[in-house]
Amino acid sequence: MTELIVRNLHVSIEGKEILKGLNLTLPKGEVHAIMGPNGTGKSTLAYTLMGHPAYEVTEGEILFKDQNVLELEPNERSILGIFLAFQYPVGIPGVTVANFIRSAINARRRALNPQDKGIQLLEFRKQVKEKMELLQMDPAFAGRYLNDGFSGGEKKRAEILQMAMLKPEIAILDETDSGLDIDALKIVSEGVNTLKGPDLGVLVITHYQRILNYIKPDVVHVMMDGRIVESGGSELALHLEEHGYEWIREKVNGLG
Repeated sequence: MTELIVRNLHVSIEGKEILKGLNLTLPKGEVHAIMGPNGTGKSTLAYTLMGHPAYEVTEGEILFKDQNVLELEPNERSILGIFLAFQYPVGIPGVTVANFIRSAINARRRALNPQDKGIQLLEFRKQVKEKMELLQMDPAFAGRYLNDGFSGGEKKRAEILQMAMLKPEIAILDETDSGLDIDALKIVSEGVNTLKGPDLGVLVITHYQRILNYIKPDVVHVMMDGRIVESGGSELALHLEEHGYEWIREKVNGLG
């Protein structure tokens, strides 16, 4: 199975139901965008896909590579090939960007093969240099403590750098455009566009259409009240930008 399938997903947090029967199919090789008003459950979906323990799945399933992802811990989901770029990445003082990424790579390799001795330092440095050039990052960035004192743009580039190095098969970008100025947005988007391809499915979660000017989606989904209520091509995002969400809300309410 080369697609991520979400079926009838119900998720609660602290007893309050947030996702209410969400369905989604994300094939590898495609870029899908999820848009919707604030508070509709977009980030809840992202965290649930990655296995955040605060989110309780009460019904439904998430399937990838013939496995029910809900049975796996977050690190096991990462090993399976799922990656989440956080909306608000956490700083880790004392751990450099390079050491963090190398440790993550080695953990995944050893999980797949306990005899694996990890990526060689010279090969790792070569790969990091290549990916940082792609993202227009100063080489000195690799020696800084992860997200410690980073600007919003630096945090998001660090997330995309991790994505580039870990080479996932499903990448979830949770409001990666949040807090970015236009120059940083372009650089991050160019990085995503370079990485996307037949072996990578990308789920872009966003409130605004502007990032979709740079990362062109194959499918746009509209989320309201914990469900996907409308799907269409990239033109749907432009329509939302111009007309807002009220017309969809009226359509959904009209359907009862």
